[in-house]
Amino acid sequence: MAHGHTNTEARAAHPQASALKTGLLLTLLALLLAAPFFLYPIFLMKLLCFALFAAAFNLLLGYTGLLSFGHAAFFGGAAYFTGHAVKVWGFPPELGILLGMAGAAVLGLVMGLIAIRRQGIYFAMITLALSQMFFFFCVQSSFTHGEDGLQSIPRGHLFGFINLSDTTNMYFFVLAVFLIGMALIWRIVNSPFGMILKSIRENENRAISLGYSVARYKLAAFVMSATLTGMAGGLKALVFQFATLTDVTWQMSGEVILMTLLGGIGTLIGPVFGAGIVVTLQNYLATSDFPVTIITGVVFMACVLLFRRGLVGEFYASRIGRSLGFNPEK
Repeated sequence: MAHGHTNTEARAAHPQASALKTGLLLTLLALLLAAPFFLYPIFLMKLLCFALFAAAFNLLLGYTGLLSFGHAAFFGGAAYFTGHAVKVWGFPPELGILLGMAGAAVLGLVMGLIAIRRQGIYFAMITLALSQMFFFFCVQSSFTHGEDGLQSIPRGHLFGFINLSDTTNMYFFVLAVFLIGMALIWRIVNSPFGMILKSIRENENRAISLGYSVARYKLAAFVMSATLTGMAGGLKALVFQFATLTDVTWQMSGEVILMTLLGGIGTLIGPVFGAGIVVTLQNYLATSDFPVTIITGVVFMACVLLFRRGLVGEFYASRIGRSLGFNPEK
């Protein structure tokens, strides 16, 4: 009887939890829509770009269990591809971002085919090595303009008539792309394909014994993560109107790992919060005498010691989070 009573309570709590999640999402959306009228829009756009970057990276680390040290290649590569297409070839911004995503997907396929043969730290080191090779290519290539980078990238007109030089228009365009990217990640994670990725993360040998081609699923996840990272990189190039070597350095790969771990790996919204913390620290400490990297490192150490699952992950695992019906992977 007690067991049946518990099941009845769980079923009764489920609609309430769903309503709460919907309410929180609508509140967050309302805040994002109102934010540019109260906060600096460029800061908000940077935050959204890096939040999408972290969420795309988490698709690989959090849901497939693969740690990549080379995601800066997709982020910076897409920034260069989009910037070149828009500035030199005269592409409209929406096609420029799509080209950046396509370029990142090709890079992801090439790197994935090489790296996916290894596991653990060997996989991470191979992605780092390949990313550094791409960095040196960008240093010497003519289309990236080396250390000068691509500058004065025009934002252009969205669909031919929406002027993105207007900061408000650009913000809502960035917000729309961010929401599309997050919706795609949510769909991937909650699809049968996403369930198989989670099973590979939890027990790869069992997934192999069930007949799944694990290497193909890993490669598909790697390419999807690279493509969505390219979406963030192309968007960032249009926001700041330049693409530089900073976007393809190994430090950028480390930064996105930090964002994901701070928020909580394996949670959909965690990397967004992690990106928000890191970008906010960088923004508000940039003009102070405090060294940004040291402060960020201290925050990361505190998070690792006190919040092993990340901020959002710990909340989901807490008694309050469980009572509200939160699932770490949704």
